[in-house]
Amino acid sequence: MTLSAAPFFAEIAEGPAGGAAHWVTTSDGLRLRVGHWRPQGQETCQGTVFLFPGRTEYIEKYGPAAAELTARGFAVLTIDWRGQGLADRMLDDRRLGHVECFTDFQKDIAAAVQLAQDLELPQPWHLLGHSMGGAIGLHWAMAGAPIATCAFTGPMWGIHISPWLRPVAQLVSDLAPRIGQGARLVPTTAIEPYVHGTNFMDNMLTGDPVMFDMMQTQLRAEPDLNLGGPTINWLGESLRECRLLAARPSPAMPCVTFLGTDEEIVDTPAIHDRMGRWDMGELVMVPKGRHEVLMETPDIRAQVFDRLETLFTERR
Repeated sequence: MTLSAAPFFAEIAEGPAGGAAHWVTTSDGLRLRVGHWRPQGQETCQGTVFLFPGRTEYIEKYGPAAAELTARGFAVLTIDWRGQGLADRMLDDRRLGHVECFTDFQKDIAAAVQLAQDLELPQPWHLLGHSMGGAIGLHWAMAGAPIATCAFTGPMWGIHISPWLRPVAQLVSDLAPRIGQGARLVPTTAIEPYVHGTNFMDNMLTGDPVMFDMMQTQLRAEPDLNLGGPTINWLGESLRECRLLAARPSPAMPCVTFLGTDEEIVDTPAIHDRMGRWDMGELVMVPKGRHEVLMETPDIRAQVFDRLETLFTERR
């Protein structure tokens, strides 16, 4: 087994000691970065959490979450999806968030799983998917992923679009790729990273100023991690994937999904619908929580990670 070390920016990750990253190669030849942490100074490990980030995100952003999970005895593995972080970008303009086919993300998972096996990350394995990572992770779980439980935060099982704009978004995302315009930025979105284009008071991500400042600081320190708005093709592929997922039954495994009451990025009715059809599932509403409940105020984070620990340890 030969592992290829990748850059890991520990100084901005604010994660636990011992974090590292490796390069992996997908079946279609893309190079991705996968990061991981293990509990330090503990004789036994509770298992491994596959932490699937959302669109625009990167390994270091989940340093604080890894600290919470490793303190509870779990190893953590997370990934720079194709087209973001330090993974191969999909377009010459690396600021554009793009994917050719949404199911290509399953190839990224396969490469990450191979690394987890090579690293002998401890069983049982669990899934924690945020936003776009929640859609990618749900597909994986439905396909028979080797996980004991799954959890989601603000999962992208639908995209929040104003009712009057939804038909327009669907029409544009269907037609633009057919005429060679799928790589264009989605109208109403910006080419700069969201946290650089808004201030704390107006942001839709977190109510914690410390966490919001961390996001801004990380991207200023490492500009190669920056990613702006999505392309029209990304939007079309995402809408299509959400429709396909909605038509399928829920996996037969325990699940907890967290949804902030102040969520404005993903489609909340789609989340209520899914969890209403999940026999072994529980929907936890987070009062005053915005999109990123894993990066909310300290009291919210404590409650969320305590509930995750309960979920993950019930099925050891």
